[in-house]
Amino acid sequence: MNLIISGHHLEVTPALRSYVMSKLERILRHFDQVVDVKVLLTVENQKEKEKRQRAECTVRVKGSDLFAQSAHFDLYAAVDALVDKLDRKVVEHKTRLQSGRFDTPKRDAMVLADA
Repeated sequence: MNLIISGHHLEVTPALRSYVMSKLERILRHFDQVVDVKVLLTVENQKEKEKRQRAECTVRVKGSDLFAQSAHFDLYAAVDALVDKLDRKVVEHKTRLQSGRFDTPKRDAMVLADA
């Protein structure tokens, strides 16, 4: 798994980097076919201080890309909310794959349907 953590108007400290990495391990617990993870942490200059710090993440898994974002007044709380959203999306993606909903139809079945 490739992990890229970057900051916009923010320096990503080693403590923040290790916090994000420890939280993202929860996603790997559910789904081990994660190819790439990109995390963007930003501090925006807004008048509203409640939604000032944002965390965005794109997870590339086998089959699709999953995106989530979260905003909060505390960056650590934004990361927690982000990981909760990603966890739900990864579990949903995994159940879709296991249910066979994305299986391609057999060629013989398509020929019979046209007849």
